[in-house]
Amino acid sequence: MAVYLYRCPAHGTTETRCAMGAAPPAVECPACGSTSARVFTAPRLSLGSPVRRALIERAERTGDRPDVVSAPPPGRRAGRRADVLRNPALSRLPRP
Repeated sequence: MAVYLYRCPAHGTTETRCAMGAAPPAVECPACGSTSARVFTAPRLSLGSPVRRALIERAERTGDRPDVVSAPPPGRRAGRRADVLRNPALSRLPRP
Protein backbone atom coordinates (compact mmCIF):
# COMPACT_ATOMS: atom_id res chain seq x y z
CA MET A 1 0.00 0.00 0.00
CA ALA A 2 1.19 3.48 -0.86
CA VAL A 3 0.23 6.78 0.72
CA TYR A 4 -1.13 9.43 -1.65
CA LEU A 5 -1.64 13.09 -0.80
CA TYR A 6 -4.71 15.11 -1.85
CA ARG A 7 -5.35 18.84 -1.31
CA CYS A 8 -8.73 20.37 -0.49
CA PRO A 9 -8.95 24.11 -1.33
CA ALA A 10 -10.63 24.82 2.02
CA HIS A 11 -9.17 22.27 4.48
CA GLY A 12 -5.65 21.53 3.25
CA THR A 13 -4.07 18.14 2.65
CA THR A 14 -5.46 14.66 3.21
CA GLU A 15 -3.64 11.32 3.01
CA THR A 16 -5.18 8.25 1.40
CA ARG A 17 -3.77 4.70 1.23
CA CYS A 18 -4.25 2.86 -2.07
CA ALA A 19 -2.54 0.09 -3.97
CA MET A 20 0.42 1.18 -6.10
CA GLY A 21 -0.86 2.79 -9.28
CA ALA A 22 -4.52 2.59 -8.24
CA ALA A 23 -4.86 6.09 -6.77
CA PRO A 24 -7.69 8.14 -8.29
CA PRO A 25 -6.94 11.66 -9.62
CA ALA A 26 -9.31 13.18 -7.04
CA VAL A 27 -11.12 12.15 -3.84
CA GLU A 28 -13.75 13.72 -1.60
CA CYS A 29 -12.49 15.82 1.32
CA PRO A 30 -13.38 14.03 4.58
CA ALA A 31 -14.25 17.35 6.25
CA CYS A 32 -16.48 19.06 3.66
CA GLY A 33 -17.04 16.56 0.84
CA SER A 34 -15.61 18.81 -1.90
CA THR A 35 -13.25 17.47 -4.57
CA SER A 36 -9.60 17.25 -3.49
CA ALA A 37 -7.03 17.02 -6.29
CA ARG A 38 -4.03 14.73 -6.03
CA VAL A 39 -0.71 16.34 -5.13
CA PHE A 40 2.46 14.72 -6.50
CA THR A 41 5.24 14.59 -3.92
CA ALA A 42 8.60 12.90 -3.55
CA PRO A 43 8.56 9.48 -1.88
CA ARG A 44 9.18 9.42 1.86
CA LEU A 45 12.81 8.41 1.65
CA SER A 46 13.66 10.27 4.84
CA LEU A 47 11.96 7.55 6.89
CA GLY A 48 14.61 4.98 5.93
CA SER A 49 17.86 4.13 7.65
CA PRO A 50 20.39 7.02 7.73
CA VAL A 51 23.22 4.56 7.06
CA ARG A 52 21.47 3.24 3.96
CA ARG A 53 20.73 6.78 2.72
CA ALA A 54 24.40 7.74 3.19
CA LEU A 55 25.51 4.70 1.18
CA ILE A 56 23.09 5.50 -1.64
CA GLU A 57 24.20 9.15 -1.74
CA ARG A 58 27.87 8.13 -1.80
CA ALA A 59 27.27 5.66 -4.63
CA GLU A 60 25.45 8.31 -6.65
CA ARG A 61 28.18 10.89 -5.98
CA THR A 62 30.98 8.57 -7.13
CA GLY A 63 29.31 8.23 -10.55
CA ASP A 64 30.30 11.82 -11.36
CA ARG A 65 33.15 12.44 -8.93
CA PRO A 66 34.95 9.21 -8.03
CA ASP A 67 37.02 9.14 -4.85
CA VAL A 68 40.72 9.68 -5.54
CA VAL A 69 43.33 8.14 -3.27
CA SER A 70 46.90 9.31 -2.80
CA ALA A 71 48.31 6.14 -1.22
CA PRO A 72 47.49 2.44 -0.88
CA PRO A 73 45.31 1.45 2.07
CA PRO A 74 47.12 1.02 5.40
CA GLY A 75 48.52 -2.40 6.13
CA ARG A 76 49.74 -3.03 2.57
CA ARG A 77 53.49 -3.23 2.02
CA ALA A 78 54.97 -1.47 -0.97
CA GLY A 79 55.91 -3.86 -3.76
CA ARG A 80 53.68 -6.67 -2.49
CA ARG A 81 51.66 -8.29 -5.24
CA ALA A 82 47.91 -8.31 -4.87
CA ASP A 83 46.20 -11.57 -3.94
CA VAL A 84 44.45 -11.50 -7.29
CA LEU A 85 47.76 -11.85 -9.10
CA ARG A 86 48.51 -15.05 -7.19
CA ASN A 87 45.67 -16.80 -8.97
CA PRO A 88 47.25 -19.47 -11.27
CA ALA A 89 44.58 -18.90 -13.91
CA LEU A 90 45.68 -15.28 -14.24
CA SER A 91 49.36 -16.19 -14.63
CA ARG A 92 48.73 -17.29 -18.25
CA LEU A 93 47.42 -13.85 -19.25
CA PRO A 94 49.74 -11.60 -21.25
CA ARG A 95 51.53 -8.93 -19.24
CA PRO A 96 51.76 -5.31 -20.41
